[in-house]
Amino acid sequence: MDRESLIRNMPLFETLADDEVAALSSQLQERTVPAGTTIFRAGEPGDTLFLIQEGAVEITTGEGKQRTTLASLYPGSFFGEISLLDGSSRSASAHATKECVLQALERDHFLGFVRGKPDAATKILAEMADRLRQTNALFSQQVARDVLEEEEERLTLGQRVADLVAAFGGSWMFIGCFGAAMSVWMLINWLLGDTKAFDPFPFILLNLALSTTAALQAPIIMMSQNRQASKDKLLAQNDYLVNLKAELGIQQILKNQGEMLARLAMLERKTARAPATGKDAGAPPSP
Repeated sequence: MDRESLIRNMPLFETLADDEVAALSSQLQERTVPAGTTIFRAGEPGDTLFLIQEGAVEITTGEGKQRTTLASLYPGSFFGEISLLDGSSRSASAHATKECVLQALERDHFLGFVRGKPDAATKILAEMADRLRQTNALFSQQVARDVLEEEEERLTLGQRVADLVAAFGGSWMFIGCFGAAMSVWMLINWLLGDTKAFDPFPFILLNLALSTTAALQAPIIMMSQNRQASKDKLLAQNDYLVNLKAELGIQQILKNQGEMLARLAMLERKTARAPATGKDAGAPPSP
């Protein structure tokens, strides 16, 4: 992939004219990076954009056990574009996983290109506005949903009965009713006496009823608990998606805001100098 193709592969520069792409590509400097080399680390000052012509680069954050890979980049990809605009410190580290041929665009060369071609600055600004609108459209899509309501709609009759039994069996109402029923049972058989009682002491029939109730109630409650575990998993997955979208959204908004402010500042400076230059050029020579 040649230099001009690398430039056009960047969304910020894809609207530039051929002569503007040629002028910008002439500012690129080729750098060869051996495999295993750290190109830059998080926190270091940055003022260079890198385009990968050959090789592979890994973008990471953190060190040691806390190290997390954010992206794996290959020929045609680019990184370090934010530092190109504002010259701020690096937000992540870049490591060459293979021997790389990089095309580097330094901030001073980029600013010189913008000063020489103000129309290109306007195109870059327009591209930034379009990307911001796309980001806003993306984040307007709803990710959060009521997973419990969706789960309730898919319940079978048996699952609904299991939930009702589990809800009643784990309540004080059940304890009170069951205790009252046992007391009445034993009281009636005690009043009837051993000869007329249908379940005399030691209440073998009552024990059989209690054992049967416990044997049936246990698996029903377990079915309801398994369903509750499934609900908790769905809630956790939904929370993860919402948090992930929020995190990516904040990062993208901050990134776009930084790019927009940098381009607006450059455009303002260029516009402020343009009228004065034109006035001086059109003024009649002094006697």
